[in-house]
Amino acid sequence: MKDLRHFTSTLCALMNVQKPTLSVSDIFDNLITSDAIPKTKALIFAPDAFGFHALEHFPELHQRLQEMSTHEVKLTAVVPPVTPVCFGSLFTGATPAQHGIDTYKKPILKCDTVFDALIRAGKKVAIVAVKNSSVDTIFRERSLDYFSMDYDPLVTVKALELLEKNTHDVVVVYHQEYDDLLHDTGPFSEMAHWALDRHVKTYDLLIRKVKNVWKENYVIAFTPDHGGHADPKTGLGDHGVDCAEDMDLRHFYVLN
Repeated sequence: MKDLRHFTSTLCALMNVQKPTLSVSDIFDNLITSDAIPKTKALIFAPDAFGFHALEHFPELHQRLQEMSTHEVKLTAVVPPVTPVCFGSLFTGATPAQHGIDTYKKPILKCDTVFDALIRAGKKVAIVAVKNSSVDTIFRERSLDYFSMDYDPLVTVKALELLEKNTHDVVVVYHQEYDDLLHDTGPFSEMAHWALDRHVKTYDLLIRKVKNVWKENYVIAFTPDHGGHADPKTGLGDHGVDCAEDMDLRHFYVLN
């Protein structure tokens, strides 16, 4: 089974952009056909910790994501399944050892990333993320637009505003509420369920906005970084272990 690294090579193939230096070459095969028209724009929604384990526990959420999307991809996280490590691999196409984040730390990545590749191809890129999150911090010092927001609802508002203005070719949107509540209340608590539901509703909002505004060929991607498990002693959620609950993922795509 392919892992997070293959997102970068797949996105670059979809957009006819040369992949970054360290990126794995293989792509998610079911997304690209020989007669596929290159995508001009991309919206990437990255909800933290929304693993397949959560979809197994709440199958109605899985069904809604499937109904909104044109494609579903089975994949795994990278080890260790923690946020900066996983998003480092997602957006570089490289292993943790290659990109340099192999524990929970948040340095600015100096290696080539998908954002550098997109910028070289003339794409205007924006990252909208919760302030001081991994996605907000580790891809800094690049010629793109950064929007650091206090929490998920403001991230959503800013992302919808950017999509309405239609001045960016690629918009990355990061949410973290489920990851926070997974740790605080358990992965399947009522509050955690509400957070997952809000992530799915946000994906739906973003899809609807893109369909209303973008007239070009585009790709929309739902790309969580890892899952989570319940600590048998406390019942609270955690992740960072090479186990199915933390590693198994589903990504979703809308291709137009």
